[in-house]
Amino acid sequence: AEKVGGFEALYLTGYGTVASHLALPDAGLAGYRDMIDRVRTLASVVSVPLICDADTGFGGLLNVDHTTRGYEAAGAAAIQLEDQAFPKKCGHTPGKRLVSTEAAAARVAVASDARRSKANFLIVARTDAIAVEGLDAALRRAEAYARAGADILFVEAPETAADLAAVGRAFGGSSDVKLLINVVEGGKTPHLSPDEYYDLGFHLAIYPATAFLAAGNAYEAVYADLRDRGATDPDRLADFADFSRTMGFGRVWDFD
Repeated sequence: AEKVGGFEALYLTGYGTVASHLALPDAGLAGYRDMIDRVRTLASVVSVPLICDADTGFGGLLNVDHTTRGYEAAGAAAIQLEDQAFPKKCGHTPGKRLVSTEAAAARVAVASDARRSKANFLIVARTDAIAVEGLDAALRRAEAYARAGADILFVEAPETAADLAAVGRAFGGSSDVKLLINVVEGGKTPHLSPDEYYDLGFHLAIYPATAFLAAGNAYEAVYADLRDRGATDPDRLADFADFSRTMGFGRVWDFD
């Protein structure tokens, strides 16, 4: 996405980070140290703001404070915190459990207070309540998180166009908070165009699964070719020299 350009922000996904870095499912198995190194690495090589997933904050309120300070210092532009109980689950998979609204709002409040710059480091508050308590409860939770200091509200996994419209009506016209939609190909939320999401009241859309789903499909296809034909199809591959420049070899060659 950085190479293609044209995006106003990028998103560091917990699912994708845990899968690529640890070869594990997004089920609360990664910790702060696993994530902070990835935050720091990606923030150092991108040219646009980086929104970073921090699950539930990796522990109690003191951990939320530490995680927020760490993410901000590492170069993130926003931290995402959710209201699941530990161990958390991917938002588009079953088996999710929630902490109380008050406990989740406390996470948001602690994160808001911990940051050094409210202008340059934003708090994204996510609720997974639709799947557990229903849409109305999710909207009430999101409202509480906005009062606690969230800058961006993330109501996870609306399952119908009517759900999307209800979320948009509740918060899309607010001047105090922005509204985020999570677009997961094959997930629970209807896949609309960016303009359609905007018309419903959403201000930004993230596509956290797009790259790793595309990459996974490409890996399987190219290795199947190699196994079955003993050769690879050049049309399926990036140009090696161009890819090397993307990885920074241009500077290495100039330095040498």
